[in-house]
Amino acid sequence: MVKLRLKRCGRKQRAVYRIVAIDVRSRREGRDICKVGFYDPIKNQTYLNVPAVLYFLERGAQPTGTVYDISDRAGVFTELCFNARKFN
Repeated sequence: MVKLRLKRCGRKQRAVYRIVAIDVRSRREGRDICKVGFYDPIKNQTYLNVPAVLYFLERGAQPTGTVYDISDRAGVFTELCFNARKFN
């Protein structure tokens, strides 16, 4: 199963995170399938590749709690609903 979760980068006390699609059996810094975003909690900056996030969500990827909150603030799930209505 694939999850969308945070991968820690940066130096000590200055963590930044990549949002990645990764197999659930991999460790936190393990090999990812695809990088789909970036999150910096210190500067409160977020970048999401929305088409890539939607691609993985439509195929059954599960976001972690933090990634869900970040995606929800970016409005990814409203776009997912619009895409679902388009195809039905």
